[in-house]
Amino acid sequence: MPHAISSTVVPADADTVWRVIRDFDGLPTWHPAITTSELEGGAIADQAGAIRRLTLGDGSTVRESLVALDDRERRLTYAILECPFPVRDYRSTIHVQPVTSTDESFVVWTVLFDSDLDEAERLSAFFARDVFGTGLSGLVSHLSSTDA
Repeated sequence: MPHAISSTVVPADADTVWRVIRDFDGLPTWHPAITTSELEGGAIADQAGAIRRLTLGDGSTVRESLVALDDRERRLTYAILECPFPVRDYRSTIHVQPVTSTDESFVVWTVLFDSDLDEAERLSAFFARDVFGTGLSGLVSHLSSTDA
């Protein structure tokens, strides 16, 4: 299966970073490519099965389901239900780990997905750079400019 990974060190402690990331409905506050998020059907943002509808900057939408949220491990996993990208079986995880020597955080965003073979390399690069890389840069900027 194709995959992608992006990671960064965030200049904030792991608990602070996790409070921002664990909000399944909060992506627009820190990801610059997401303009809105709406939980469907009265869902609760930290319960597995919650579905969010994201609106991207170009007006397209993505529906995602929260698969798992683990506060002890600081790990959130979600699956794409509908999107404008030619992917199937998309499952992504964001994991926050402490950098104990500096009281910072190491954040890793990964995905495994299926796609047509001729699209796999392009999509892997797109997710790693344009989705995850952009999001992680936005997370650093957000935490640098607020008291999250």
